[in-house]
Amino acid sequence: MAKSTNSTFPISVDAIDRAAVGLRSVSVYTPMLESPYLNEIAQRRVLIKAEVLQRTGSFKFRGAWTAISALDENVRKRGVIAYSSGNHAQGIAHAASLHGIPATVVMPADSPSLKLANTRALGANVVTYDRKGGESREATGEALAKEQNLTLIRPYDEPMVIAGQGTCGLEIAAQAAELGVTDSDVLACCGGGGLSAGIAIALKARAPGLRVRPVEPAAADDTCRSLIAGERLSNTANPDTFCDAIVTPMPGELTFPVLQQLAGPGITVSDSQVLAAMKLALMRLKLVVEPGGAVALAAALEPDSATGDAVICVLTGGNVDENWLAAAIATIAG
Repeated sequence: MAKSTNSTFPISVDAIDRAAVGLRSVSVYTPMLESPYLNEIAQRRVLIKAEVLQRTGSFKFRGAWTAISALDENVRKRGVIAYSSGNHAQGIAHAASLHGIPATVVMPADSPSLKLANTRALGANVVTYDRKGGESREATGEALAKEQNLTLIRPYDEPMVIAGQGTCGLEIAAQAAELGVTDSDVLACCGGGGLSAGIAIALKARAPGLRVRPVEPAAADDTCRSLIAGERLSNTANPDTFCDAIVTPMPGELTFPVLQQLAGPGITVSDSQVLAAMKLALMRLKLVVEPGGAVALAAALEPDSATGDAVICVLTGGNVDENWLAAAIATIAG
């Protein structure tokens, strides 16, 4: 189906530029890495944007800081609330702490224990809900926001969150140019689409030869299917995948139109491919990557998955429980 011709995006590249200025003194300008060993496996050049080295271990700090910073001071002082399986939770908790304001985060009771512990350690009040039992994080978050007079900051359907995530795209554009790469697919781990949409808007303005490709686990491929169908489709209630960080009900209302217009076809990978990618990241890049943060690398290592003179992939998060890390190390790949 043809892509939409609607050119209205939730934010502009100017908003991403402003977010980059706001983040300059607090965020990490994460490196672009390359491994000859991974190049050999993929049969092409693989460039890796290491967002696992970002504050709180994921790109989510970018959007959290930007969204909180954009609030009116009097509104911000009352505090913020978010819902998340863990990485947005930690980003919000840390950004709120740096701003000196209270934060409440609604998280699944079955979130990885590391993410629950880290969110609490960063100063947030954690409220859990029964994801497998069908409880709604959206309903819980909105009810608490109203009850406690807090500002709700959604994990992807939030313009300033998208602007913050888009700063990763500005860095990719600059780093690719420094490396002489002007024609490449940029593989981004995709849940609700905040990162993919933000990067896509940034690249359209700064590196039009680079194209975003959202990557998902095969069991939670709502964005891939939605791009084919031309409309937002949902996942099953409890997708059978360990990539918890990027399992969302469906693509975002704000993010999906951006991906329709600017992204290439989605890519899916199996959980076994993800485990192999996690091990390769550890052994060859010396980086710890969580399952949801490794799907883009898993796709990049498949020789026919992308086009261009190189493939760029974003390692989006490194907050992994030790049991999954041990499972990755135990795989035969690498």
